[in-house]
Amino acid sequence: MKYVDVHAHFDLGEYDSDLDIVLNDCKEKGVKAIIANGVHQESNRKVLELAKKYDMIKPALGFYPIHVTEQPWEKVELELEFIKKNKEKVAIGEVGLDYKFGDDNSHGDKFKEVQKKAFQKIIEISEKTKRPLIIHSRKAEQDVIEMLESSTLKNPVMHCFMGKKKLMQRIADNGWTFSVPVIITKLQQLQELVAYTNINQLLTETDSPYLSPNPGERNTPANVAITIKKIAEIKKFNEEEVANNIFMNYQRLFL
Repeated sequence: MKYVDVHAHFDLGEYDSDLDIVLNDCKEKGVKAIIANGVHQESNRKVLELAKKYDMIKPALGFYPIHVTEQPWEKVELELEFIKKNKEKVAIGEVGLDYKFGDDNSHGDKFKEVQKKAFQKIIEISEKTKRPLIIHSRKAEQDVIEMLESSTLKNPVMHCFMGKKKLMQRIADNGWTFSVPVIITKLQQLQELVAYTNINQLLTETDSPYLSPNPGERNTPANVAITIKKIAEIKKFNEEEVANNIFMNYQRLFL
């Protein structure tokens, strides 16, 4: 079977000592492509380096919403311009909104307003470059959806979506895509999302090294096989059929 992980983080240090071993294990287990998501300036540069070194790693360049609030706006704009001009990226991510922490940022603007200002610019970059967005939306799902609905984008990918059912249905009705993490095995909400959503709107992800199916263990992209198995169980498909459909969804969106 062909597996794909559309959301992993190889740039944050957790794999520095054994990335070759991890990727070889992924390859042996059928993982064909991993989209490594950047989260800030240094992260984006590391993602590009890794994509040059390893064929199976595909670069997504992004600006995590919390990191946006931690920097002067001038630096944010410079990095967004870098992301816009880069020709190697297959996607723009990890980007979006996150309202979990704080009300204000270090440069005095409202916490939410600065994130929304950056996200609007990111949406515009996606519109111009025709690269899909990989979107983080923690505690900010409705604002994310409304901003996307005001755009011309047809191909956003909602990463580990944990919003209310009516918002999940709204996303599905818009024809957008969900990337499903391995913790679907534990979370009823994600299982309901998969049951409701057309197989053509699903992708697999791990958020490695985070969201491991086993607490305290480092996650790896090889674990997408667990997600495939669970999706097959929920939808009453065989695993190969699910894997093939999801790999085709990946090719349609990112290649």
